[in-house]
Parts: sequence; C-alpha cells; structure tokens
Amino acid sequence: MESGTYFQFLLALVFVLALIGLLAWVYRHFALGRKFPGRPRKESRLGIVEFKNLDAKRKLVLLRRDDTEHLILLGPNSDTLVEAGIDAPPGDQPAKQPLEQDE
Repeated sequence: MESGTYFQFLLALVFVLALIGLLAWVYRHFALGRKFPGRPRKESRLGIVEFKNLDAKRKLVLLRRDDTEHLILLGPNSDTLVEAGIDAPPGDQPAKQPLEQDE
C-alpha cells in the first residue's frame, strides 16, 4: 500500500473521532438525555438503609421508600418480601451504598 492510502485512513480516523467527541460535547452541553433539562433533580425517594450478606448467594436488604422500610431476602432464584410497612425511625436518611458492598 502506498503512503497516501495510509494518510487517508489516518485522516478518516481522526475525523470520525472528532465527530464522536463533538457529539459527546453536544449531548452533555444540551442535556439531550434528560426528560426535563431545566428542572433540578429532587432527592431520591428510594434508598438502601442496610444490608447483610447471609451467605455467598443470599442477602438481607432493608429498603426505604419515603418513610416506610421493607425487609427483603434476595437470592439467586427468588426474592422474598420478609416484612413490609416498617415505620422508619424519625430523622434517619437512607445510606447511599451499593448493593454489592460487604459489611
């Protein structure tokens, strides 16, 4: 192959990468992915308060929705609601921790 062919390939690659970068900048700048771009985000109504690994496959998770907590047993084949409608302690906020984190 001639050096001109390599140059054309390199030029096309730089052009495509520049277009991808430009589209990413436009997407972030104009927030095209949000439903309501001008509206500030509200605090989340849903959160994980606490969880405990029972064994390698099962976890016991305490979820909070608004002011109500729910205890759920998560397993590989099924998820079981252990207790629903637990009143949350006043003034407590749900911890923002990922489900995969160990205690």
